[in-house]
Amino acid sequence: MSTQPGSELTFTRWRKFSIGLNVFLIILAALAVLVMVNYLSHDYYRRWQWSTRTKAELSPRTLGLLRSITNQVKVILYYDRKEPLYSVVSDLLNQYSLASQRISVQTVDYVRDPGAAQKLKTDYKQLAAVTDKNLIIFECQGRLFHVDGNALTHYVLEQVPNEKQRTFRRRPAEFAGENLCSYALLAVTSPKRLQACFVQGHKEHNQDSASDFGYLKFANLLQQNYIDVRSLSLLGTNAVPPECNLLIIAGPTDKFLDLELNKLDQYLAQGGRLFVLFNSGSISKETGMDTTGLVEVLAKWGVQVGSQVITDPDHAVSSRYDMTITEFNQKHPVVNPLLGSFLYVITPRPISKIKAGAQPADAPRIEELAFTGSRATTGASAVSQAFPILVSVEKGAVQGVNTERGSTRLIVVGDSLFLANGWIDAAAGNRDFANSAINWLLHRTQLLDGVGPRPIKEYKILMSRTQLQRTQWVLLGGLPGGVLVLGSLVWLRRRK
Repeated sequence: MSTQPGSELTFTRWRKFSIGLNVFLIILAALAVLVMVNYLSHDYYRRWQWSTRTKAELSPRTLGLLRSITNQVKVILYYDRKEPLYSVVSDLLNQYSLASQRISVQTVDYVRDPGAAQKLKTDYKQLAAVTDKNLIIFECQGRLFHVDGNALTHYVLEQVPNEKQRTFRRRPAEFAGENLCSYALLAVTSPKRLQACFVQGHKEHNQDSASDFGYLKFANLLQQNYIDVRSLSLLGTNAVPPECNLLIIAGPTDKFLDLELNKLDQYLAQGGRLFVLFNSGSISKETGMDTTGLVEVLAKWGVQVGSQVITDPDHAVSSRYDMTITEFNQKHPVVNPLLGSFLYVITPRPISKIKAGAQPADAPRIEELAFTGSRATTGASAVSQAFPILVSVEKGAVQGVNTERGSTRLIVVGDSLFLANGWIDAAAGNRDFANSAINWLLHRTQLLDGVGPRPIKEYKILMSRTQLQRTQWVLLGGLPGGVLVLGSLVWLRRRK
């Protein structure tokens, strides 16, 4: 390069060409990105979403279930990879396989690989008649169960703003994939379905009723835990059937006959599992005593059932009798998952442990599990105190005595309405408690932590068509034009 006075520093032609080419490629890349954004906005206009759950976090209940699996389970994701929920479902199942080496996951894209899809239906003849797309197929030792992908998400209708005409879209509100997949795992890994029997004939809650006072949602919860549901009458000559793994008495108001009470006594002595829920409807207005006759049966197992309704001014909700329960026995697995949560109960009655002296070694173990606030009272006493409303009872098999069903377990609750259709979802703790109670009574310790549908959160940018068109012009004209002008100025300045 010349260093003589008056000489000018200039770029070579190759240098000028390379700078111009560089500016051109930058502008071309920016245009390509913006065209792509514009294309996507044309198909999915007025909405961009970012999920807060980019990675599935399995609940303790699911992890406990996965640890209990002893056989190999094959999971096939029969899905279109372009479906919006595919990545969420795939991530969830990958977390299953990472948590358990006995879970293997593979994907069959029926759109892009029709041959593999047809082979799948040939291998699993049970699916030959299935025309639905997007399935999650679970297989273990010849047992097959599939989950419909359309049932994984619960949607709500939402009006789209800033439109000349009223339009609505289906917005995903809850993702129930983990719940349904765990149920499918239970279905293929359990040797047989368990059975729960609802005692009827005393004006109990009906497990087939969809009314606010019915127990249809609770019955569905049992089925999600791979438990069959049926009604049972204790009248006649037959005792509680041997295939009944759990007996449920939900909110009776009429009296049980001595014949029926004797059958309950016999069932518990054989190692039965009993879930009893009282309500204020079985308190006699004349005598103020319980009308069902169950009080005497439960007293033999150390449980005292109160005949008054509790009021708690510190935890009252919509009326003086509705309240929240926030105090729990931290050491018991039934209510331990509720710590930091609460139960929403309606007109609860006190359920407590009968105070007694020294007990023999084979006496049942009775624990009070949930309590009102310290300023609660009942109609029988104006003295403020914390009342227990929930008790568990457990008695192991006596050595040398053959019990047909195993160890006896009971849960007695002073309210039945909180698990009825109208209130079971009033608080997350209600459904979680139902899950824990069911699985504790059935000795399924790996399922004692609850899991429910997870909320789906959306972060959106909403624009009308006019706003979208303006944005498109800015993206396609303003930004590239600005880059072009800036690049040209840089090029001209370096050329001089």
